[in-house]
Amino acid sequence: MVVRNKARLVAQGFCQKEGIDYEETFAPVARLEAIRILLAFAASKGFKLQQMDVKSAFLNGFIEEEISREFEMSLMGELQFFLGLQIKQALEGTFVHQAKYTRDILKKFNMGGSKPMTTLMSTNTALDADEDGEAVDQKEFRGMIGSLLYLTVTRPDIQFAVCLCARYQATPRTSHRQAVKRIFRLQVEGVDNALIKGEIESQWTGPIALLV
Repeated sequence: MVVRNKARLVAQGFCQKEGIDYEETFAPVARLEAIRILLAFAASKGFKLQQMDVKSAFLNGFIEEEISREFEMSLMGELQFFLGLQIKQALEGTFVHQAKYTRDILKKFNMGGSKPMTTLMSTNTALDADEDGEAVDQKEFRGMIGSLLYLTVTRPDIQFAVCLCARYQATPRTSHRQAVKRIFRLQVEGVDNALIKGEIESQWTGPIALLV
């Protein structure tokens, strides 16, 4: 299934910064939108997706093995893990989540033991450039934003807050880092739970739960 014809994506070394985007670099041949469409189509038809690995991409600087016209292929069984996405195919449908990835980024930024939050953003504080605020480590801030952006693949509910914080990557301040940490703290509770808890009605009194 092709969404857009394009060349293979590869890492541009001169664009990478050590400690920010070395560990989360992939070379996918399909857009994530195409993957979601494929999963939805397979679920609607009752198909079970299988995963196969074809050793045809050599992204290393020095190749120590002989290259031929034939490539090694290996069957990996039912599709369960793909580019950081955990996929569960069941009779009720196909479920996609990033629980392991969430745990990994919480551990990476020492947020695993933080106090959980129930809301993405504070309603009492307006996020702005905060030019008079204390500057923070730009490398760490950009790494946090990048990790959260990849999490929006299965968590579109945090996309607005993450993109709002991403505006200040050039000159991050303490207030911006606190806003990003709040988003991380929202992930602490229920990282393995497939429910998103929210509120309904204008008085914010009616509970609602949505499956993701």
